[in-house]
Amino acid sequence: MHTVLTITGAASVKDSTIPIQGIEPGSNPRAALHSLNVQGIDRAIAAEVIKHHHYLHSFPGGTKLSLGVFDRKRLSGALTLGVGPKNAHCLVENTSADDCLTLTRLWLSDDLPSNSESRVLAMVVKLLRKHTTIKFLLSYADPSSGHVGTIYQAAGWLYIGLSAAMSLYDLGDGVARHSRSVGQIFGSHSIAHLTKNGINVKTIPQSPKYRYVCFVDPAWQSRLRVPVLPYPKKEKSDGSN
Repeated sequence: MHTVLTITGAASVKDSTIPIQGIEPGSNPRAALHSLNVQGIDRAIAAEVIKHHHYLHSFPGGTKLSLGVFDRKRLSGALTLGVGPKNAHCLVENTSADDCLTLTRLWLSDDLPSNSESRVLAMVVKLLRKHTTIKFLLSYADPSSGHVGTIYQAAGWLYIGLSAAMSLYDLGDGVARHSRSVGQIFGSHSIAHLTKNGINVKTIPQSPKYRYVCFVDPAWQSRLRVPVLPYPKKEKSDGSN
């Protein structure tokens, strides 16, 4: 069983009443960039924000840490860190699953300045370095959604190639779920187990994803087992199709 990490901050139950929006009209975007801060928030608040605003509209199973992004006292974003693909930590030599977290969701208000993502990621790393024993972070960008990992590139994360393709699960309601979320609900993500229990399930093939790593403890970068590669770029359409 994975332990849920907690980072305490000013964000308490009171914050459930904070408007989920960004800068007020007339605010200075540059000043807002410097006023951002990241702190732990209640899981229920993070779930509300992520489900409503993130393009996947789902809260990831295996979440170990929920963080809020604040512009002063205004909640302007949320992110989750949790369990990633099984044995993903083995990308780094002599590690255990407890040394690694995966950035599973990140949403920021569109009203925040364009460099907010990289600033927030830097603050997350600083927070983890101070309050946890986490050594490195992983994250994935989905090319089928038009993502190449621009925010990770801007934040200086290392690109380490494509992940293995993993199918998602549709339980008959048209919602694509990660196997981990299905396992948490039903005790197993085995298709045979689900079918035996009367659950109409089908798999949805997925393409490989761009994979990034960031070392919370820079000394651990020398343990990386795979090569660091040039950043992928978005393909430019020449209009000739």
